[in-house]
Amino acid sequence: MKKFQYMQSAALLERAKKVLAGGVSSEFRKYNHPHALFYTHGSGSRIYDADGNEYLDFTLSQGPLILGHSHPRVLSAVQEYSAGGQLFAGQHIRELELAEQLQRLIPSAEIMRFCLDGSEAVQTAFRVARAKTGRPKFLRFEGHYHGWLDNVSWGISAPDATAAGSRNAPAAHAWSAGLPAGARDEFIILPWNDLPLLQSTLAERHGEIAAVITEPVMCNNGCILPQPGFLEGMRALCDTYGIALIFDEVITGFRLSLGGAQQYFNITPDLSVFAKAMASGYPISAIVGKRAWMDQITEGRVVHAGTMNAGNPTIAAAQATLQVLEETQPYERIFRYGQMLMSGLRRAAGRTGHQMTVSGPGPMFHTGFSGQPAIREYRDTLDFDRGLLALFISGMHDRGIRIIGRGLWYISAAHTEADIHLAVDTAEEVLGNMQHNQ
Repeated sequence: MKKFQYMQSAALLERAKKVLAGGVSSEFRKYNHPHALFYTHGSGSRIYDADGNEYLDFTLSQGPLILGHSHPRVLSAVQEYSAGGQLFAGQHIRELELAEQLQRLIPSAEIMRFCLDGSEAVQTAFRVARAKTGRPKFLRFEGHYHGWLDNVSWGISAPDATAAGSRNAPAAHAWSAGLPAGARDEFIILPWNDLPLLQSTLAERHGEIAAVITEPVMCNNGCILPQPGFLEGMRALCDTYGIALIFDEVITGFRLSLGGAQQYFNITPDLSVFAKAMASGYPISAIVGKRAWMDQITEGRVVHAGTMNAGNPTIAAAQATLQVLEETQPYERIFRYGQMLMSGLRRAAGRTGHQMTVSGPGPMFHTGFSGQPAIREYRDTLDFDRGLLALFISGMHDRGIRIIGRGLWYISAAHTEADIHLAVDTAEEVLGNMQHNQ
């Protein structure tokens, strides 16, 4: 086995700590293995670091790179369109063309606005829902991630099942210091995939609730699929009580299908947020929705603004990404490779005596160490053995397989069947070594 070295990244990290807080520009980057790393370039399914290490990449930059690294159509489109200007502080034709393309692809996209990232678009959706309904709160679910801003930085994680509190009144732990106490009053939180509990809560408290927001697949913790009937029941309840149903499709958008999870599950929300895979890593997001809700923005009652919105490079990247996806239709292959990898990991774990839970639809999935045959909500993830996961992630990384530290894997259109076999074979080697060293 090749011995991976990280000396150049270590030296660069020490230099970075003198000018960047913690040496990084996003908190999650601290937790790479063995520390924050510096990367030099990526191509297809591979990425390379400052020490010359090559990785088969299943992080895909936390999900955006649906076409893989450095897709030539995307890079060419960005270069060509940027040559005529970067930002006009006004409208341009390709922005209009992209909006028409999204309107055609996404079931709920009757009207939209472009933003820079998912966090901003989520807050816009809340503002729209509050303005239309006149109600102050939103309802969210344990373990779901809707950005890093104050009113959604609660209930993302809990130390253990006891700390999570009762199912009817969960304890929403603050994710960060510095959150205003009043931000906790903006939402109601519940366990996910529990339709009777959602039904009873909305029956009692619907007069307070402007919106219900959900990841259609709980990607950020466990990559958990909705139980049969759960999203359908949520849609019906929101209709009954005049509540906005918001799908956070930052991850699922353009990954489960061209129309996102709403097309995949055939559930049309009132408002949706798209980002990540939309532009192959360029900073753009969109809030899309039904006219009855988006009219709050159209008619000027809700203010949505942003100097950097819909800049030329990001619009060009999004157009090119979606054009490639439409032309090549890689979804059958992405699903097949993802499910092939999931099955291979289960077999490798079984052969090496490990209890590994592998969950998700395939284009993205999660691996964790647990004896549970299946997980259906965030609380089920709290007994995962995080020590074993860290050993697995680091062992894979030291053999050239890059996975997100919390156990999340992404498949791109650039991955090949040979990549899948390499990942499974490497996983069996790592799991075998872990068994011997326990």
